[in-house]
Amino acid sequence: MAAPGTPAPAPTPAKPAAPKHAPPAPKAAVIPKRPYPLECTRNIGIAAHIDAGKTTVTERILFYTGLIHKMGEVHEGTTVTDWMEQERERGITITSAATTCYWTQKPEGGVYKAFAGVPHRINIIDTPGHVDFTAEVERSMRVLDGAVAVFCAVAGVQPQSETVWRQATKYSVPRVAFVNKMDRVGADFERAVGEMRKKLGAYAYPVVLPIGKEDDFRGVIDLVNKKAWLWDDSDEPGMNYRIEEIPAELKDAAEMALAELVDAVSNKDDEVASLIIEDKPVTAEILKKAIRRLTCKIEFVPVLCGTAFRKRAIQPLVDAVVDYLPSPLDIPPAQGQDSGANPILVKPEDAAKFCSIAFKLWSDPYVGKLVFFRVYSGTLKKGDMIYNPRTRKRERVNRVMMMQADKRIDLDTVHAGDIAALVGLKNITTGDTLCNESLDVLLEPPTFPEPVISMAVEPKTTADRDKMSEGLQRLSEEDPTFRCFTNEETGQLIIAGMGELHLEIIRDRLMREFKVEATAGAPQIAYRETLTKPAEGVGKFIRQSGGRGQYGHAVVTVEPNERGKGVEIENKIVGGVIPKEYIPAVIDGIEEAVAGGVYAGYPVVDVKVAIIDGTFHEVDSSELAFKMAGIFAVKEAAKKAGAILLEPIMKVEVTTPDEYQGDLLGDLNRRRGKIHSIEVKNNSTILSADVPLSEMFGYATAIRSLSKGRAAYSMEPRCFDQVPASVADTILDSAKKRPAARS
Repeated sequence: MAAPGTPAPAPTPAKPAAPKHAPPAPKAAVIPKRPYPLECTRNIGIAAHIDAGKTTVTERILFYTGLIHKMGEVHEGTTVTDWMEQERERGITITSAATTCYWTQKPEGGVYKAFAGVPHRINIIDTPGHVDFTAEVERSMRVLDGAVAVFCAVAGVQPQSETVWRQATKYSVPRVAFVNKMDRVGADFERAVGEMRKKLGAYAYPVVLPIGKEDDFRGVIDLVNKKAWLWDDSDEPGMNYRIEEIPAELKDAAEMALAELVDAVSNKDDEVASLIIEDKPVTAEILKKAIRRLTCKIEFVPVLCGTAFRKRAIQPLVDAVVDYLPSPLDIPPAQGQDSGANPILVKPEDAAKFCSIAFKLWSDPYVGKLVFFRVYSGTLKKGDMIYNPRTRKRERVNRVMMMQADKRIDLDTVHAGDIAALVGLKNITTGDTLCNESLDVLLEPPTFPEPVISMAVEPKTTADRDKMSEGLQRLSEEDPTFRCFTNEETGQLIIAGMGELHLEIIRDRLMREFKVEATAGAPQIAYRETLTKPAEGVGKFIRQSGGRGQYGHAVVTVEPNERGKGVEIENKIVGGVIPKEYIPAVIDGIEEAVAGGVYAGYPVVDVKVAIIDGTFHEVDSSELAFKMAGIFAVKEAAKKAGAILLEPIMKVEVTTPDEYQGDLLGDLNRRRGKIHSIEVKNNSTILSADVPLSEMFGYATAIRSLSKGRAAYSMEPRCFDQVPASVADTILDSAKKRPAARS
């Protein structure tokens, strides 16, 4: 009862009665608990020049993290990530392989108290080093958060090292560097670091120093922790190592290197700089956090060293992956566009809407088409619907898997930051965004180089024809740098790719995976055409046949465009001299003429075409007539515009003993090569040259013959350049006789 004089409390309003058939209140979405925190996830790639030791490094990491219990060797064909028959036979990586391992730092290894004893999940992609398979590196870099760039301690920075470094820079991928093969004769850690700075422009500084080199390499000095990691020959798997004080004879060198490291970090990091200005000590934890910040911002490259083959100093590398490379939370969110081309940030949160990118397709003989995807936000469960903004279609997810190279582990849920694979999706291409339908965002797909070499293929029997068509279609879906098409003039099937080895592997896979026997012509070059001066052309298509005729008249101008800019077509029609509805037909005609070539039947590149004038007929004009007028106008203009032929030029680097230098120089000159530099390194000579691709066929055999098998070479595409007139005449005659060679 209320006290006297106190007003009675207001009655509580009664709750309205619920309708008898009211729907139940919606349940809050349940976010599945992730097995590993996002900050303890690393998505990394292993990238380098061919034969720098990427696959061996990966194999050692998988062993020391406990994923495998026996180490394989590349030369024995027993590694986890080189699982294709073609890879094991040739001892090279052809396709990027994804695998997942787990690493828990020992307290004496890392400095971060938060990281010591905490398991980290590391998703690894081992990428190819051969230039013919550069697309595998390109699409892997698109989805990675960090990379380990492997360098040979003897060869230093090699041509493909520069290529993968540029690819990592293109996609803003933070890196740590690992100088491998420290046990090899001629290993030089300091020179390798110097070449990273000079050739790659990297702000690279060692965080470890080698203890010994060549046969005497036995460990590393951890500069940050001021400790020595030592291995000995008694421990074959490299599992047992000692962490002890730095040997007295190496203390001065370690102190100088640490001072250089702190100075380099202070130039970029305000916290370390202020400590130095205030004359306060820079502790190991402060220094390591600063290195991590700079590495994640791509302003610093920590450099480590070791020997994967001899199983030494791999554990510090895995510690560095955890300590220095970013988690998905440490890098800027992925950026995409909505249907109105407005920018959208995709934040790495499990509670956000699902968004991912399909970066690789693969035909698995057991489960069919696999779609590898990287999750940027949200979660995906079996049975969920996903949406493809490119096709505007939805599909149900029936099976989600984690890949361990060629082995598959079924999952119920994947979370933000994960790399996994889907089975059974249709109409998916490399670079497609897969997301929640209500999000409708397009992420930037990876870009790929154009094929530079082609050949004609024919099935041996009629029974092989259908199988070959299916096989080539599936292979072209997997590999964006592989193209197949039919030559309209001859009806022959043409396959095009990045090099001789690339097409050889395609033919080998056709035989082994699709049981197709095929014969192939000699490889042909993907020549291009361009124009050298402005010109004007008039195109008329006039036909009278008694009834309604055909009338189309267009005037165009052509001029050279900047190299690499492609074909640009502009409509400059004013006053309606050509009605708007016929302009697309003229553009179609221009595009067809450009694609078919104006000089030798090869596609035209890097030209500007403008439609400037024309006339039409009220009755007789049609889209077909204006399309033909566009073709005729471009053809006439090209005759006056100085059409030339372009050929792919390769950047070639030859490493040879000194005594064969003269013979190999002469051979490169005979192949129309332009020598750029001759460098002496470790009793070897390195020749750098630009050589036309057409002159490089059979070079592997020639270099072995000229050097008695002691020289080696590598090459990668550099640019397109004009073919000399004498050579162009020969190509023109050949193209007329063998139209199947055109690409």
